Amino acid sequence: MTSTSLFLPVALPLLGALLVTALPRKMPILGALAALATSGSGLWVTTQTWLHGDLGLVLGGWGLPLGIGLAADGLSAALLAMSSLVGLGTSVYAIGYFAGSERCTHFWPLWFLLWASLNGVFLAADLFNLYVMLELLGLSAAALGALTGTREALAANLRYLLVGLLGSITYLLGVALLYTGYGTLDIGLLGARIQPTPLAATALVLMVAGLALKAALFPMHFWLPPAHANAPAPVSAALSALVVKTAFYLILRLWLDLFPPALTNAAAAFVLGTLGAGAVLWGSWRALRAERLKLLAAYSTVAQIGYLFLFFPLLQATPAGAARDDLIAACVLMAMTHSFAKAGFFLAAGLVQQKAGHDRIDELGGAAQSMPATTFSIALAGSALIGLPPSGSFIAKWVMMRGAFETGQWWWLIIIGAGTLLAAAYIFRVLSRAFGLEPTPQCFVTDARAEIPALLLALASVVLLGLAAGPIWSLLGFEGVQA
Repeated sequence: MTSTSLFLPVALPLLGALLVTALPRKMPILGALAALATSGSGLWVTTQTWLHGDLGLVLGGWGLPLGIGLAADGLSAALLAMSSLVGLGTSVYAIGYFAGSERCTHFWPLWFLLWASLNGVFLAADLFNLYVMLELLGLSAAALGALTGTREALAANLRYLLVGLLGSITYLLGVALLYTGYGTLDIGLLGARIQPTPLAATALVLMVAGLALKAALFPMHFWLPPAHANAPAPVSAALSALVVKTAFYLILRLWLDLFPPALTNAAAAFVLGTLGAGAVLWGSWRALRAERLKLLAAYSTVAQIGYLFLFFPLLQATPAGAARDDLIAACVLMAMTHSFAKAGFFLAAGLVQQKAGHDRIDELGGAAQSMPATTFSIALAGSALIGLPPSGSFIAKWVMMRGAFETGQWWWLIIIGAGTLLAAAYIFRVLSRAFGLEPTPQCFVTDARAEIPALLLALASVVLLGLAAGPIWSLLGFEGVQA
């Protein structure tokens, strides 16, 4: 079905970036209005996809493959809704966070450029436009991460920029090979033409390797913790909750829709699963040993990304049917749950850092008494990261463990169990310090209104994506999780 509304989630944030640049004195108001418009357009596209099925639009006055194609199906619409809600919460939080700061004038234009490129990745229908959006995303993300202006932030985000460029170039090499072999870059047309040849296999390896670097998949995660930990809190939330998900989304899209089963074979899936297992264990261990709250959250992101890659060997070993549908939906549900939970966690950590002047975990005594809503946000987000019921990640892990049993891949159960225990350890470590009876001298008192975005995002990871996870299956076109 053709829908002219598909261009709005990309065009509106670009218009917002132009307006806040042209009218800097009205920046907070214009930023809030542009964020509402962008979020509303993304949710509208999601609703239209839910009601009418797959949507498409070709821009530029040319037909495919020359025109710029936009498309939305259940997978892209689900992540577009995630981007809309997390982006709106982050925007509301940023109004207070940057109030009275010169960084405000730099944040809003870059933020809307990042948001436009995020939505562009989810809606682009050809591989080259995906590359363009990935480049815009990487440039704006690195610039946002360096807004604090500290030496550590500048060094971390310069590394982030260089790594992102390397990942993009590697991805582009794979795209060039596919165009050489098949003469088109439209995903739909290419999916119908591609054959299991050495050229296609080489393209798959290059594209997945470049995207895995951008997704910070272990052991290519070295750039992520310092970049996320040293960024301003709303930027950290966006980077962890949204930006790394785009690279994973593209890997999943390539795996499911573009390359034939002869290329996405069991050996390739096992490699991705093994790297994911390494990410779960190493990221969780480093989070447990982290001394700062935001650094803990950054290493936790490495671990949570690892869980998403554990789905690949399970999907590869599961034939088409209800069980495979459940695995795909559970993978999307886990990605969305992590996004809401990690955004809430980072925003809460930012409030602690602002009011206490630091985010050292061992000096959080008294935080629960002075900032109860913020501490509750950390606890809620933490329960989703652990996978406690009724969070969305509990449902996703349950489906994942069932898939491991049914496919005879019992070793992934050990990884899931160990990662869950380590996550519980580092979350309860934070909470035990926050509820300490001996308060530290720092003052944690904050405006209660500033705590609302973090609380709502953390609550969504438990209530919206846990108690009401059924719509995810419906949006993806599946009947529901099978008992």
